[in-house]
Amino acid sequence: MEISIEPWKKLVIHEVIEYNFEDWMTQIAFSSKTAGGAIPTINWTNGVVFQSFNFPDTNIIVEEKIKGVLHWSSVMFALKEKYERQIIKDNATINLIDVSVNEIFRELADKLKDHSRQKSQKQVL
Repeated sequence: MEISIEPWKKLVIHEVIEYNFEDWMTQIAFSSKTAGGAIPTINWTNGVVFQSFNFPDTNIIVEEKIKGVLHWSSVMFALKEKYERQIIKDNATINLIDVSVNEIFRELADKLKDHSRQKSQKQVL
């Protein structure tokens, strides 16, 4: 038997949405409360918190995946240098999960930092 490990070759993100960290946590906390209090979980790696959204596995998307190309419909992110397990915002809990062990997520964090308007605004100030 042959076992083959074939890493992803490319990640295509079709929309990138950046938030101010505090504003995004307020929005998530409000959404959590209106949805019945479920505790949301957000990814963190190398100074970036993010959520990604996939396209449904249609025939075309699966064909792309077999070729090694991932397509995400969007990524929402904010800069947050320090990792914390939980954020308490407006009496709501938001869990952060450290996904830094994932090479794709580490590379994504670097790319999002480069793309960040928040970072460039801080440099201007």
